[in-house]
Amino acid sequence: MSASLRGPLVVAPVYHGLCTFEFSIVAEVFGLERPELGAGWYRFASVAVEPGPLRAQGGLSVQASADLALMEQADLIVVPGWRGIDEPVPLALQQALRRAWQRGATLASICSGAFVLAATGLLDGRRAATHWRYAPALAQRYPSIAVDAQVLYVEEERLFTSAGSAAGIDLMLHLVRRDFGVKAANSVARRLVVAAHRSGGQAQFIEQPLVKDASGKLAQLLDQVRADLRRDWTVAAMAEVLAMSRRTFLRRFTAGTGMAPSAWLAQARIEEVRRLLESSSLRVEQIADQAGYRSVQVLRDQFRRSMGVSPTAYRASFTAP
Repeated sequence: MSASLRGPLVVAPVYHGLCTFEFSIVAEVFGLERPELGAGWYRFASVAVEPGPLRAQGGLSVQASADLALMEQADLIVVPGWRGIDEPVPLALQQALRRAWQRGATLASICSGAFVLAATGLLDGRRAATHWRYAPALAQRYPSIAVDAQVLYVEEERLFTSAGSAAGIDLMLHLVRRDFGVKAANSVARRLVVAAHRSGGQAQFIEQPLVKDASGKLAQLLDQVRADLRRDWTVAAMAEVLAMSRRTFLRRFTAGTGMAPSAWLAQARIEEVRRLLESSSLRVEQIADQAGYRSVQVLRDQFRRSMGVSPTAYRASFTAP
């Protein structure tokens, strides 16, 4: 820790199998000196969960700057992932996290780090986020936690949990914004070259799955649909393109995409709206027309239902600060 800083102490536990990307997010946001933000900026330290040197992902060896005792002084503790969702959480770490929260510290996790906070019991009866891949396991193992697989991050009484790795950046910026204000968060985001603010309620963006289609005909149809979303693509219209009966088409389509044609088409239109919001300056009304919506209000309603934010808020998230 820099002797020139006197701000809140942020601590990240490190462990065998350390998730290096998630740890780097925490170190990048809280561990760099930022003279432009003054001497009140965060102090940062890593604490060893186990005796070192510790083995991290990527073949690295890590030596922490302190042991778990430093958690007694921490204002914010961020768990940067966990080495495996089936790996037990050491009792000493659980106890240190509980004591920290009980004396008023803030606890946060990135991605699978939610399993560490869950093991402490502090998330019981509360809402929590994690990566969508791990959400079913977290919900099954800890049924008293309201697991939300849709959002980027969740805040519950000094307990913050976030989705996959990149969502950890959003959460860390949110914590900076909470502690130091919008201007400071924007400054950090600018150095990271990321969007300054994506709200926690924004959806985890999962692309459409790959198509299982040995003949290639279904994939060609889907490309045709994406290229002309203004058209009224009924089941009959799609089946006609492939010269199939309605029944055969439905069976083949569901087997190939894992969803019904109407659900796939709705998702394709949302994907097109996302693409245009991110890459063009078209008005939302123009985007609604290009994506095949009956009206701009239908687009807004369906986009918010799917993504958790309005089209305008989504576009702002992908605009450089």
